[in-house]
Amino acid sequence: MNAVPAWRHAAFVILIACAAIARGETALSMTQVAPGNYAHRGHDDVATRENGGDIANVGFIVGTRCVAVIDTGGTLAEGRALRAAIRAVTPLPVCYVINTHMHPDHIFGNAAFKDEHPRFVGSKALAQAEAARADNYMRALNRELGDVAAGSEIVAPTMTIDGSGNIDLGGRTLTLRTWKTAHTNNDLTVYDEKSGTLWTGDLLFAGCIPVVDGSVVGWLDDIARIRQMNPRHVVPGHGPLDPPWPQSLDAEERYLANLARDVRAAIKKGETIRQAVDNIGLDEKDKWLLYDIYHRRNVTAAYAELEWEQ
Repeated sequence: MNAVPAWRHAAFVILIACAAIARGETALSMTQVAPGNYAHRGHDDVATRENGGDIANVGFIVGTRCVAVIDTGGTLAEGRALRAAIRAVTPLPVCYVINTHMHPDHIFGNAAFKDEHPRFVGSKALAQAEAARADNYMRALNRELGDVAAGSEIVAPTMTIDGSGNIDLGGRTLTLRTWKTAHTNNDLTVYDEKSGTLWTGDLLFAGCIPVVDGSVVGWLDDIARIRQMNPRHVVPGHGPLDPPWPQSLDAEERYLANLARDVRAAIKKGETIRQAVDNIGLDEKDKWLLYDIYHRRNVTAAYAELEWEQ
């Protein structure tokens, strides 16, 4: 088969982008963090009407055959804006939509890609985790975003990963890997071997405080293994794109290790969970964005996990 001339490919991309604009679809701003890897940085905030639920880092990877989307944002509207950003880069079909875990800011844009009939990919534990929280997630989304959330829905995975697996985008192989319960019980990372780019999902928070919705002990174990991957580029779930490595992972590990240490000490002294929440980690306040929203919650989660530790 003869190759398509570069000018024709470029013209086709422009036509698609113009068509998206004509439909009123505004494309998300994207940064090429590595060849073929495009990421959008979400707002360092909780979901609000003002930010449209755009609080997670999302993006896509382009091969010679097709595109893999990695997380789709907090609403159908954000998913559509991500799709428009893809079409501004390439006309290739979206063959995979990968969700790194269950949280609303990463999954509610999935519906924007349904008509492209991709394989929706996640951890083996993702579907059950989504189903168990679906009603609460939808209520919270509608309460926080109102009509901004219109059309958003949970799209369950049609392809699951248990351990590790590879997908081929054409000239670019992605390694998908599941992890011990950490941020959640369904965390998944994506590693682009060609560029050495690791998409961590929320196993890495850069600058924004890590949020424990799974296991602080498991997370620390996972961090030790993630460190061994030694990627050249990193896209965290929240915070600056391609942050310094391994310094960004070091900071997260320090916070979680101190959290576990201090909670264990409080339990050993016979402190109540309320006392632990009031006293632990006060010196972390100026080190992390969103500390006031999530730190006390982290102490509560760690206390509940470690209280009966043997």
